[in-house]
Amino acid sequence: WTLCYQSQFGYDKWLMPATQVLLTELPKRGMNNVDIVCPGFSVDCLETLEEIAITGKKLFLKSGGNSLRYIPALNDSDEQIKLLISLIS
Repeated sequence: WTLCYQSQFGYDKWLMPATQVLLTELPKRGMNNVDIVCPGFSVDCLETLEEIAITGKKLFLKSGGNSLRYIPALNDSDEQIKLLISLIS
């Protein structure tokens, strides 16, 4: 597994490695099938769906990867609701 960072905002230095850069490098390292989860998000949004599941997947495949599977956030699942209730209680 590895960590990477997305959604740079502004001109300041951002955390590395950048997701977009890593997605182009993984196939060169022989990692042609990847699963991606965004643990910083409790629900999917433009940052996860558009930047990772759509654009990131296209970039990875264009760079020689075979498959990229986006693992969705918990969203409105029963598990997520139970978790939120336990945190609020």
